[in-house]
Amino acid sequence: MTIWIVFALMTGAAVMAVLWPLSRRPAVAEDSPDEQFYREQIAGIDRDRERGLLGAEEAEAARIEASRRLLRAVPAEPVNPDMVGEPALRRRRAASAIALSTVPLLALAVYGAYGSPELPGQPRAARLEADPQKLNVASAVARIEAHLAQHPEDGRGWEVVVPVYARTGRISDAVKAHAAALRLLGENATRLTGYGEALVIASEGVVPADARAAFERAVALDPGAPKARYYLALAAEQDGDGPAARAQYAALLSSAPPDAPWAPLVKERLARLGGEGASAIAALPVQERQEAIKGMVEGLASRLDAAGGTSDEWSRLIRSYVVLGEREKAATALDKARRSLAQDTTAKGQVDAMARELGLQAGESRR
Repeated sequence: MTIWIVFALMTGAAVMAVLWPLSRRPAVAEDSPDEQFYREQIAGIDRDRERGLLGAEEAEAARIEASRRLLRAVPAEPVNPDMVGEPALRRRRAASAIALSTVPLLALAVYGAYGSPELPGQPRAARLEADPQKLNVASAVARIEAHLAQHPEDGRGWEVVVPVYARTGRISDAVKAHAAALRLLGENATRLTGYGEALVIASEGVVPADARAAFERAVALDPGAPKARYYLALAAEQDGDGPAARAQYAALLSSAPPDAPWAPLVKERLARLGGEGASAIAALPVQERQEAIKGMVEGLASRLDAAGGTSDEWSRLIRSYVVLGEREKAATALDKARRSLAQDTTAKGQVDAMARELGLQAGESRR
């Protein structure tokens, strides 16, 4: 409430500073020296006539001449009738009163229509702690989203908002924006890689089947695309296909420029697979080594359960279970593979052929 009182006083002071001079009675201008001289001369002629020093005719002639000179001495400036007189003064004061009341009321009306008086005040400390960059990003995103709501076919707009969504943690929105940009602008290696990476992030680091397909199309368009090739190697590693992953990581490093910022990460993954990782697993006791291998197989199974996969991926999982002596899990995986690949008769036939080689039948786990 105090702030409104302060605003009212400030508004009133500003209006009064402008209107106060208009409400004052204008000062009467002083006569010039010539005017004063002729006025005194006329008064002196009247006194001489009263004392009998001038006759009536002589006094009248002298008075007329002095009056003429007085008229010539007065400047010929028009007099503004609005600036003199009590009625004009009352009009000016009324106009001042109306302005004093109208200006604040008009300001309040405009603020009520376009302002936000219902919003609570924000403490100064909170305003100082707020990150202006975040505020600007939020404002920019709001503007872009409003534009896209009106123009959903603006592929460039979807492409612009993608990195902002990713940066603010809105991964599902980033995936949708990537998909819209691909649909509207067409496929290229950069867009496909970005889309696949968003899917990987949404899957918490696991490379799902649709992301793998996007990376494969990106590599087909640009065989040297390093990020897409890295994720394909990672997918092979997550599937438990160590030799394929090592070969892909090595090929990626061999074509990398000397100062590639991603090279250390690829070297680390390759070391885990071909050196330190494989050596560490081999050095484990038999029971622990079996548990480590089972963990890798279960990771592949979890990914295929969540996102499906190709016939090769399902075959690799089924074969791994058979090697580990877990035929019931292998049969269950075979059932899941047949359901997942039901619409692809070729892929389904490949899985069935591999199962026959292993002497495995669908539904075996239920017998």
